[in-house]
Amino acid sequence: MSDRIILGIDPGLNITGFGVISASAGSLKLLDAGTIRTRASDPLTPRLTELFQGLVQVIQKYSPDVMGMEKIYSHYRHPVTAIIMGHARGVLCLAAGQREIRVESLPASRVKKAVTGNGRASKQQVNGMVCRILGIHTELKPLDVSDALAVAIALYEEERFA
Repeated sequence: MSDRIILGIDPGLNITGFGVISASAGSLKLLDAGTIRTRASDPLTPRLTELFQGLVQVIQKYSPDVMGMEKIYSHYRHPVTAIIMGHARGVLCLAAGQREIRVESLPASRVKKAVTGNGRASKQQVNGMVCRILGIHTELKPLDVSDALAVAIALYEEERFA
């Protein structure tokens, strides 16, 4: 895999983290990272629209080759959370689909293992390794950003060894 732009997403209705990396000749370079935020007090439809439009802007700026997204995990005691996350993931997938960007879903445990070597690593451990891998000298905040970058890195690793 050479000269690829990979977009990682940590989906959420309140905060969606994104991270864009460039993969070239076996090295990774951070291009951009941040969050798309919505107001919890707003109705669902405008919040989903904000997520969609925010991701469209990132996609237009970087034209990623592929988008990785953390899979939904929801405990059976919280079905509403899964439904809301499904809405958020749906509009994020739509934004990618409109630009014919392939979307890959990765379980959190696989992302953590790819980045830290431990599928049960803490968010802080993931943050530290993401910073180390990308040569970032300050802690990434919020953790949604490092989680999104971890997804991008894990997707790169999976494609590199596929």
